[in-house]
Formats: sequence, C-alpha cells, structure tokens
Amino acid sequence: MSRILITSALPYINGIKHLGNLAGSMLPADVWARFMRARGHDVLYVCATDEHGTPAELAAAAAGQDVRTYCDEQHQVQKKAADAFSLSFDIFGRSSNAPNTRLTQHFAKVLEERGLIEERVDRMIYSIDDARFLPDRYVEGTCPHCAYEKARGDQCDNCGRLLDPTDLINPYSAVSGSRNLEVRDTRHLYLLQTKIADDVRAWVDARSPSGSRWRAPSPISIWTKA
Repeated sequence: MSRILITSALPYINGIKHLGNLAGSMLPADVWARFMRARGHDVLYVCATDEHGTPAELAAAAAGQDVRTYCDEQHQVQKKAADAFSLSFDIFGRSSNAPNTRLTQHFAKVLEERGLIEERVDRMIYSIDDARFLPDRYVEGTCPHCAYEKARGDQCDNCGRLLDPTDLINPYSAVSGSRNLEVRDTRHLYLLQTKIADDVRAWVDARSPSGSRWRAPSPISIWTKA
C-alpha cells in the first residue's frame, strides 16, 4: 500500500463552475483517486477555492460586496456544486485559510533569508481616475495580435495569446471603464527561480520512479528551464 496525494487545479472563486472545469481537472483527478482507493492505497484528494488575485476582487466589486463576504458565499456555492457531482474530495478548502496563510508566509520568509527574493522596478498601467495601479485583468483593451476588442491584460480569450497590460491597444480600466491611464514605475518582488532550477530538477529526478508514467517532471522541467 502506498500513500498518495492527489490534487486538482484550484477553481477561481468567481462565478459558478461549469462542465469544462469539472471535465478538465476535477473529474480526472476524482477518477484516479477512486481507482487508487479501490486498489487499497491510502489516498488524500485535496482541492480548494482560489480566493487570491484579481478575479476575486473584480467579482466582489461587481457584486457590490467586500472580498471576504463574496469569497465566503462563493466557497459554499462551489462546495455544494462539488457535492452535487459526488466528487470524492477528502479536503475541499480555501486558499485564504489560516494554515495556508502561515505556510505561504513561511516559504516567503525562508526564500528571502536565502537571497532568492529580489525587488525590481516594473512599468505598469496606472488609472488616474481610480487612483490605483491596474494589474493583468484590471485592464482590458484590443489585442495587438488578433484585434479582439475585449482582451484582458493577462490573456486574449479570442486567440489565446498571453499578454502584458501594456501590450493592449486602447486600454481601459476594468474597474471603472476609464481611459485616463498612464504607465508608471512600480516595485515588485521576484523569485530568482534560475538560482534554484538545478536543485529542483535534481530533487525531482531523484524521486521519479524509474520507468513510470509519473507526469510531474514534464511541467517542472519547463518551469525550471533556464
């Protein structure tokens, strides 16, 4: 008997999940969890609502709620949907819960102590009317590749290209619709991933079962590619 941890992609907190979410990540993981349990393995199948980032804040603003209230309500909605489909989660948690917060802060502290966090100056769109910087989905505009007029600042849903907010043509604020924007300097923290890429690859390779179909090395090799 083996102890097996199975996770599926965390659904964003905004909006009711659809069959694409179910079939794309949750159902395959659920089938695998049930299969491994049936074979007698000790399985822990974990998922959660992703309550961080711009999707949560934008959706809460559209609903006229503060972010915490919105996330509290939507977590219950998504949990009920998962229960209705009989997904066999052992844990369906929240990215905002206290243990996850403590763990994330611990990782950030250790990375900083080891010199793996660096502050850099970036150029970002600033909304004068909203009096705030506008990261990724806070900016919409015309895609420079396919001319789709409702592309977001992180990706164009029409052609699938990944974008930066400053790539958009005729950008406007997704918060207020204002076009009174300018590009300003702002400071951000970066993980110096190239400094640990070799160690991460070595760690994964040493733990990859020989001759197995273990899928983790494939994305990890991409993420750690110098």
